[in-house]
Amino acid sequence: SELLARSLFACGISTVLQTSLGSRLPLVQIPSFEYLVPAMVLSSHLSPVYTHITSLQNSLPGTAMASTCPAPHCTTTGSRVASLREVSGAVLVSGLVQLALGVSGMCGWAARHCGPMVLAPSLSIIGLSAYKEAAFFCSTNWGIALLLVLLAVTFSQHLGSCRLPFCAWPQAQGGSTEPSVPTLRTFSVLLPFAGVCIVCAILSHLHIPWESLDLAVAQLSWANSTFHAPWLRIPYAGEWGWPLLTPRALAVGIAMAIGCSMNSVGCYVLCGRLLQAPQLAPHACNRGLCTEGLGSLLAGLLGTPGGTAASIANACATGLTQAGSRPSVQVSALACVVLGMSPRLAGLLTRIPLAVHGGVLCVTYAVAVGTGISYFQYADIDSGRNIFIVGFAMFMALLVPRWLGAAPAHLATGWVPLDLFFLSLLMVPVFLTGFLSFSLENTVSG
Repeated sequence: SELLARSLFACGISTVLQTSLGSRLPLVQIPSFEYLVPAMVLSSHLSPVYTHITSLQNSLPGTAMASTCPAPHCTTTGSRVASLREVSGAVLVSGLVQLALGVSGMCGWAARHCGPMVLAPSLSIIGLSAYKEAAFFCSTNWGIALLLVLLAVTFSQHLGSCRLPFCAWPQAQGGSTEPSVPTLRTFSVLLPFAGVCIVCAILSHLHIPWESLDLAVAQLSWANSTFHAPWLRIPYAGEWGWPLLTPRALAVGIAMAIGCSMNSVGCYVLCGRLLQAPQLAPHACNRGLCTEGLGSLLAGLLGTPGGTAASIANACATGLTQAGSRPSVQVSALACVVLGMSPRLAGLLTRIPLAVHGGVLCVTYAVAVGTGISYFQYADIDSGRNIFIVGFAMFMALLVPRWLGAAPAHLATGWVPLDLFFLSLLMVPVFLTGFLSFSLENTVSG
C-alpha cells in the first residue's frame, strides 16, 4: 500500500505536467512494464531472496517487488531495503537520462525517422507483449474476464452509436436534445469495469468460490493487506532513505530510460492516431519526454521501484471511447494525487480482482495491435525488403526475451553492470522491435 500510494502520487503529478506542459495529449502516466522488468532484473541480482524470479517472462511483473516493504511499520530490513533503494537510484538515473534525451532533441529526431515500417511492428509488439500477463490474470476466472470483454465489445462496437434518452440535455427554450457524444461508447470501459466488479463483490459476499489463485498470488494478496496502512501520509523525499547510486543502478537506469522513451514515443503516435489528431511535432515529443523525466525523478526521490511513462492501456481506452479530453485526464491525475496521500485508500485498488484486470488488458491492448497493423497501408507490404524487416523485428522481439528469461546466466560479459544493462534492455520486446526495425529501415536500401 505504501509503495502503491507513492507511485500514484508521482504519476498524478507527472500526468498534470504531461497534459499541460508536455505533449499535451490526454495520456495518463503510469509505471510501465519497461520499468518493472529492469527493476526485477536488478533486485534479483542484489538479493538472494529473489533468485526464484530468474524466469522473468514466466512470472507476473511486479510480484517480486510487491514483497519489498521498507515502510516504518514493517519489520523487513537489510537486503530488501537496500535493494529498493538501489532500484530507486536506477529510476532516478532514468529520469535524468530522459531529461537529457528530451532537452537534446533526440526524441524528436528519432520520431521524424520513424516511418510506417517502424511504427507498424513496434505498435503491434507493444500490444502483443502483454498477452502472457493478460492470460495469467484471466486464468483466475475466465468467466468474469470474458463477461467484461463481451460488455466492452458490445458497448464500444455494436452499440457505439447508441444514445440513451435519459441522458439528454435540456435546451434553454424548454425542449431537449441528445448529447453529441454516444453515451454507451463513451463509457464502454467504465461501465463494464464497474458492473463486473459489482458482480465479483456479490459473489464474494455470498461466499461463492469464484476466483482460483495459486499459492504465491494468494500469499501476496494477504501480505498486501491494507488494514495496517495509515489513512493519511504525505510522501516526501528521503523518508525511506535516499536512492543509492551505484554502477549497477546507473546501468539499469540507462536501460530503463531507453526502453521507456521508445514506449512513450509509440504511445504518443498511438494516441494521436486513435483520436485522429495531427501528427505530433518533434518539439512536442521532446517536451513530453522531459515531463516524463521529471516525473521519474520525483518517483525515484520518493523511493518507488518504477518511474512514470505514458500508459498504453489508457491510450487504447481513449480510442475505444473517443473521449480525448485533457481536463478529464487531469481530473484522474488529481484522483491519483489524493490516493497517493492515503495509503489505505490506495491499497483498495489491490482488491480489484485479477480477472477484471485481464479482461481490460484483452480489450485495450488489442487496439494497440490493430493500430500497428493499420500502418501497413502506408507501405509496400509486397516488397521483400519490407516483409523481412517486419518479420525479423517482430520474431526476434519475441524470441530473445523468451530465451533470456529461461536462462539469463547465458549473458555474461564479465562486468556485472554491463550484464544488467544488456539484460534489462533485451528482456523488453518494445526495445528490440524499435531498435531492429529502426536500424533496418534506415540502413537497408529500398
